Amino acid sequence: METVSNNSDKQSLQNVRLGKDVKIYNFVNAYGCSIDDGSKIGTFVEIQKGATIGKNCKISSHTFICEGVHIADNVFIGHNVTFINDKFPRATNEDGSLQTETDWNCVETYVEQGASIGSSVTILCGVKVGKRAVIGAGSVVTRDVPENAVVAGNPARIIKYLEKTLA
Repeated sequence: METVSNNSDKQSLQNVRLGKDVKIYNFVNAYGCSIDDGSKIGTFVEIQKGATIGKNCKISSHTFICEGVHIADNVFIGHNVTFINDKFPRATNEDGSLQTETDWNCVETYVEQGASIGSSVTILCGVKVGKRAVIGAGSVVTRDVPENAVVAGNPARIIKYLEKTLA
């Protein structure tokens, strides 16, 4: 992987580790993260430090991938997907001072190989989306999604399981 920094009027990439043949569209803000071979990052996506994106992923426009999110290979992420990394977000401390990175605990989230996440999904922190799982558009994921499960709703619930014919 190559580490790049590019700050232009159409995208801001700071200390990003890029694999081969990565396609990044305009108006992407990414810093301190890694994006592996063959992945595509759509317009108006933000990827924060420490986030990892595997090989051959497609991240659609207007998606927010925060610190602590780890996306495996061959994952599809629809438009306007939001990941959360803090269970108890606050702007200030008890004394009224603004919180900093030392005042909160980043809770990691894992999306396993081949999962598909529909548009406008929100994924709360600390969950694992299993291999080949499918999350329906508009869902709010509050707990782990099993391998091959299809979930939808708020909160997301299992609708069915996919056949396990693909690796």
